[in-house]
Amino acid sequence: MKKRIAFYGGTFDPVHNGHMAVAEGISKRFGLDEFHFVPAFHAPHKPENRPTSAFHRYSMLALATASRSGLYVSPLEVEQPSRPYTIETLARLWEIYPEDRLMFVIGADSWEEITTWREWERLLTSVDIAVVTRPGYELRTEHVTDKAREIIIDARGENPFDGQTEGTRIYFTDVAFVDVSATRIRTAVADGENAWRDMVPPEVAEYIDKYEIYRGRCGGRPKV
Repeated sequence: MKKRIAFYGGTFDPVHNGHMAVAEGISKRFGLDEFHFVPAFHAPHKPENRPTSAFHRYSMLALATASRSGLYVSPLEVEQPSRPYTIETLARLWEIYPEDRLMFVIGADSWEEITTWREWERLLTSVDIAVVTRPGYELRTEHVTDKAREIIIDARGENPFDGQTEGTRIYFTDVAFVDVSATRIRTAVADGENAWRDMVPPEVAEYIDKYEIYRGRCGGRPKV
């Protein structure tokens, strides 16, 4: 039986409650069988921003998803750092899941800069895309091609989702939004504050404390 499987790429530095809300909200709204986080080894279109070591970021994701049914962590990109582009990841996923319907989940910020991605036009029209944004935020479309605009479905608010649609689609959705920033978390940890603990899953908070991530040790990022 064909499965509906979503893949959510990013640095997840660290994974936080906003990421988890997206995973759970998208899974429910689109009737997914599986939702996979795909931590990037290093975002190739952001060479100036080097994240915390992939080992730590993968470990935090594994802890955050361990007890949550249907949520997984894929090692695909961290195991093959020489092939970091999303279009390359998609090709490998098709090899692994040839019979299933795949979806990529991206945030509004990634949608805004999608034209900087390698082979972005082919990516947008060859797999389902869910663009997650906050309620009331306007997503522009003039920066993408006519072919991409033609397959956009507004699934925000009460707009229905038809799971029987033929062909690939780009879905705009505000199904999940938690006002949490990974940058804010890293800064708070580095500054010795405690409010960040409520922004991440408890298991992740314990890991950050134990290995002193974001305090300049064990591959953590320095104060920003």
